[in-house]
Amino acid sequence: MKRVGIMGGTFDPIHSGHLEAASAAESALKLTSLLVIPSNVPPHRPPPLASSYHRFAMVSLAVAGHSAWNASDLELRDSARSVTSATLQKLHALGYAPAELFFIIGADAFAEIMSWVDYPAILGYAHFAVVARPGHPIADVPQRLPALASRMVRPPLESSRRDPLIVLLDAPTSDVSSTAIRERRAKGESVSGLVPDLVRQHIEQHELYSSPAAQRLAGDSTSAAAAGRLHGKE
Repeated sequence: MKRVGIMGGTFDPIHSGHLEAASAAESALKLTSLLVIPSNVPPHRPPPLASSYHRFAMVSLAVAGHSAWNASDLELRDSARSVTSATLQKLHALGYAPAELFFIIGADAFAEIMSWVDYPAILGYAHFAVVARPGHPIADVPQRLPALASRMVRPPLESSRRDPLIVLLDAPTSDVSSTAIRERRAKGESVSGLVPDLVRQHIEQHELYSSPAAQRLAGDSTSAAAAGRLHGKE
C-alpha cells in the first residue's frame, strides 16, 4: 500500500523546520513518497512576499536531494483560495485513497484544526501526522484537543488500518520560522543554516526579502514569463 506524505504551506520561504518535520514523518510512517505543495492564496494570513514562481522554485531546490520527494504545483494552478480540504479531495480524484495520504502538520498549527474549512469532515480525507514544534510538545496535543483524543495514535501505524487517524510524532525540529527568516533578510543578516543552502543561494541571487517593494516588482515580472513553464504549458 502506498503511503504518500503531503506537506502544504506558503513556504515563504521553505526552511529547515519544514524539512525536519517531513523527514521525521517519512521515517516514522515509512512514507513511500512526499508531495510538498506551495499554496497559492493562503486563507488565514497576508499574501506571501515572494511570487509563486520563486516559492515553487525554492521548494523544488529544497526537495532536490530527496529521491522520493517532489514539489507539486497543484494549488498554484488554481486561482481560488488554497484550502487543504479541497487539495485533499483533488488528490482523491487523482486516485489516492484517504488511507494512503498523510498530511504533515506542526502541533502548533494543528491546534487550530477546529477552525479549518470542512472540519470535522476533513479528518476523514487523510491521516494527519502531527509533529512536535518548539514550545508545542506532542504530549500537549490530546489535552488541547480532548474531543479528538480517541483518534490519536503513536507510530508505528498498522499497515492494515484503513480509517484515517491522527498520528502524533514526537520528533525534534528547529526553532525557525519563515517570518524570522524574512526579518533577518530585511536587516541584511545571514540566513545560512536556517534554509537549505540551495534555497539560500536562490534567495540571495534574486534578492528576495531584502527589499519587499523591489522583490514584488521582480516577482511580478518573472511570474508571467515563468507561469507557462510552472504549469507545463511550455
